[in-house]
Amino acid sequence: MTHCHRCAGDVAREVPRTGRRSRAYPRPMSADRRRGAAWLVVLLAAVTALTPLTINLYLPAFPLIAAELGVGHGQVQVTMTATLVGVAVGQLFLGSVSDAVGRRPPLLVALGAYAVVSVVIAAVSDVTLLTVLRFVQGFLGAAGMVVAMATVRDMYEGVNVGKVLSRLMLVVGVAPVLAPALGSQLLLVGSWRLLFLVLAGLAVVLVVLVALTLPETLPRTVRRRGGTAGAVRSYRNLLRDGAFVGLVAVAGLAMAGQYIYISASTFVFQETYGLTAQQFALVFGLGAVMVTTGTQVAGVLLGRVRAVRIVGGALLVATCGAAAIIAVALTVGTGPGLLWPLLAVLMPTIGAVGVLLPAVPAIALARQAHDAGSASAVLGAAQFGMAAVGAPLSGVLGTSVTTMGAGMVLAYAAAGGVLLAVARRLPGM
Repeated sequence: MTHCHRCAGDVAREVPRTGRRSRAYPRPMSADRRRGAAWLVVLLAAVTALTPLTINLYLPAFPLIAAELGVGHGQVQVTMTATLVGVAVGQLFLGSVSDAVGRRPPLLVALGAYAVVSVVIAAVSDVTLLTVLRFVQGFLGAAGMVVAMATVRDMYEGVNVGKVLSRLMLVVGVAPVLAPALGSQLLLVGSWRLLFLVLAGLAVVLVVLVALTLPETLPRTVRRRGGTAGAVRSYRNLLRDGAFVGLVAVAGLAMAGQYIYISASTFVFQETYGLTAQQFALVFGLGAVMVTTGTQVAGVLLGRVRAVRIVGGALLVATCGAAAIIAVALTVGTGPGLLWPLLAVLMPTIGAVGVLLPAVPAIALARQAHDAGSASAVLGAAQFGMAAVGAPLSGVLGTSVTTMGAGMVLAYAAAGGVLLAVARRLPGM
């Protein structure tokens, strides 16, 4: 643990008083410092995982919650939307706070409060109160993702930012896919309330680990000053950067496409294709493998290929793959026994989204190094704000394979159009 402090502390001290660095890790790293840096990446990944786990762990419990609270499935779906909105708002607030007071204080406070709120949720018996508390839980859980991304930007520069983000975004991409499967297993040994007690326990563990092993990476000399006015000024400057705003839109639309798939998949696979809960978990697991592959491919390509080309290529694959989903449904058909043609076009589509997850933030944060917390917050807010829009669409438009594919096509094609519009403003990236 001591090595972790020394490693990250060295990194923080290597930031000159101007707030700029010539490069990350300007001197060769010793074995101890490499181990310390590796542990910090693992810890930041665990902290990042709290956000998608908060959103998706309880998805398999929707019918149980509806039955126990005596409400319709639509009202339970609203609790997920409230969580996504909470995550979006929380990132905007907590990201700005972390630029002003440092990374550790808001993270520790938010994790502690998150544990308390999770325990309270496990005891509620009213869906309205559950909805409100899920918003609060999402707000507090957002601290993990936004602070982790800002910490990476504090510690690394250039290509190294994208390489480390590829590991964190691996968690962001895989956790939403694996969380429902984990939730299903927990429901075998307890009620839906157990899921929130597990989240509370995870938060307590993270509080201890962060308190003991995560040093402050933002020096006092480069923290933003000016209180609320400074925060407003920071966000105003970000929104004046047209290329940054475009990248935020690309990230948000890509996440919307992913959540259109996630929210529709349980109906598509279990009702249309007749999969059992266990078979559904296996398909989701295969999707997790594809996301993992995509994020690691991005990590390898960053530094070798222009990041804009990586994003453009991934969006092209995702858009064509989503269109192929529609084509398969219309030509091959859907139903039991016809799953493999769908998986053949769906899995490369999911893998392409995995490439986008680290590549887009790497470009965006490179443009806004001095406001990494606020920039990370805007990115995260856009992603989960658009997810809040995409998730209910399956209920509004229908849960057929064709409507799922159409929603994904629209999201990825729109992201590609935005990227084309801003690409000329990203020379050298």
